[in-house]
Amino acid sequence: MINYGFTKALNIPYGKVIDLVRASLKKEGFGVLTEIDVQEKMKEKLDVDMNKYIILGACNPPNAYRAILTEENIGLMLPCNVIVYEKGGKTMLSFIRPTVAMQMVDNAELQKVSEEIEGKLKKAFDAV
Repeated sequence: MINYGFTKALNIPYGKVIDLVRASLKKEGFGVLTEIDVQEKMKEKLDVDMNKYIILGACNPPNAYRAILTEENIGLMLPCNVIVYEKGGKTMLSFIRPTVAMQMVDNAELQKVSEEIEGKLKKAFDAV
């Protein structure tokens, strides 16, 4: 299995983890462009109950701009997703690894950008 994300289990309440993630992303120059409450959407669309689960679409504007200039269609793979969910009494946190996600694109310059972005995301992840 390809390790396509950084993941850890936390003994911190779900809502607090989301707040910590937002703060750590901001410190590394990211904003949250999208927020999908998967638990809410599954209830609304399928009438099923599930644990709390949110997808945050993080973006670092200067690096996103560089990525788009390097590879116009890279927008298909942006923003960088971060997920927070509940599992077994823990709050799970996962950040995408851009270097792995961008491997399917044969572009050496884009790989350099993804390495920089991943470094910033890893710092944000480690700060939570």
